[in-house]
Amino acid sequence: MNEQLASLNVGSILDLFVAIAEDLKRRGITRSTNNPVADLAELYFEQALTLSRAPKSTKGYDATDVKGRKYEIKGRRLTRDNPSRELSAIRNIEGQHFDFLAGVLFEENLTVLKACLIPREVVPANSTHVAHTNSRKFLLRDEIWAIHAVQDVTAQLRTAEKRIRDATRAAFD
Repeated sequence: MNEQLASLNVGSILDLFVAIAEDLKRRGITRSTNNPVADLAELYFEQALTLSRAPKSTKGYDATDVKGRKYEIKGRRLTRDNPSRELSAIRNIEGQHFDFLAGVLFEENLTVLKACLIPREVVPANSTHVAHTNSRKFLLRDEIWAIHAVQDVTAQLRTAEKRIRDATRAAFD
């Protein structure tokens, strides 16, 4: 694939990128045509844990389960150029908008590396306050999985990922 891309000019690659982003949205894999990491994280958790996604831009959480528990879902793609495990900002943790922080680390090729459910009570002690954004910075370090209350859900996400990755376009028409 990289050899095929190398033969294309920049305009053609950008056109291909736009077409791919639009097709992923049409299939319901993503909810926008932006970077797919957050949307993939939400979709995989939704499928793996039978969650219902909240409407776009819902404050403080992304999905709920049948018991009414709320999940703030975050994903991070690790790359050679940027191996950071810092999740996007967690706002107003004191407002108790979610019950679980659902975190997934993706390999560079967007396959699931590791995933976990972190009870909200665990987040403050394992994150730092960022004053200028009034948010929490959370690093999804390997040590997080060792915390007693944290649940490893890697296998469940990989199962959902496989089902979604193997789906053909016809499955979405």
